[in-house]
Amino acid sequence: MGTAALLRAAGVGVGDEVVVPAFGTVDVADAVIQTGALPVFADIDPATYCLDASAVDAAITPRTSAVVAVHRFGRTADLTRLHAIGRRHGLLVLEHAETEAPFEETAQRRERAAYLDARLRGVRTPDGGDGHTYQQYVVRVPGNGRPDRDAFARAIRAKGIDCRVPVKTPVHRLPGHRRWISLPQTERAAEETLALPVDASLTRRQMQRIVSACNALGGPITIGSTAAFGV
Repeated sequence: MGTAALLRAAGVGVGDEVVVPAFGTVDVADAVIQTGALPVFADIDPATYCLDASAVDAAITPRTSAVVAVHRFGRTADLTRLHAIGRRHGLLVLEHAETEAPFEETAQRRERAAYLDARLRGVRTPDGGDGHTYQQYVVRVPGNGRPDRDAFARAIRAKGIDCRVPVKTPVHRLPGHRRWISLPQTERAAEETLALPVDASLTRRQMQRIVSACNALGGPITIGSTAAFGV
């Protein structure tokens, strides 16, 4: 059952508000609108890219009926705190999960992520806590926000590295969903993040190329041990 159907089944409708993240696609906000309710955007945790529980708590009004927690990039939202907030305010808390990869593929992604964690310089590597499955390996490019991140992306693409910007524009800045609100962590993440490949099919040589291309821009290239990936 989709998010809109689950909200309707819980009685969410016209006049209600549903707290959702703005960092991601429009799917969840659109699902809320389909019920007749209003999506209310809350800020994210900068480490997990999922809803920040404190920001959710601050966004709750007498009209709030539900919260939709979206798991992002292989990290899960802080469901313990979100469910506690839901119980305290009498709110429905729904999870919007990513499609899970098979166990073997996840294990291989984690190996590649560990390789990058140990060797990348000049970018901020992801926080790997809480069972990160690395649906995407998302780094932060420090500097002057979007201009430097975009320049970094162009430079490594020119070297054959298939990177992408995971969220180009937060939902609260898109036409039809525009809100004049401050979501500093959401906006900063949209300006700094870049997803590097960690596909299970990548060979050791391809991983070395990713490190070399990034480190040539972000810092000195560090030559470490070349642990096998089992490929």
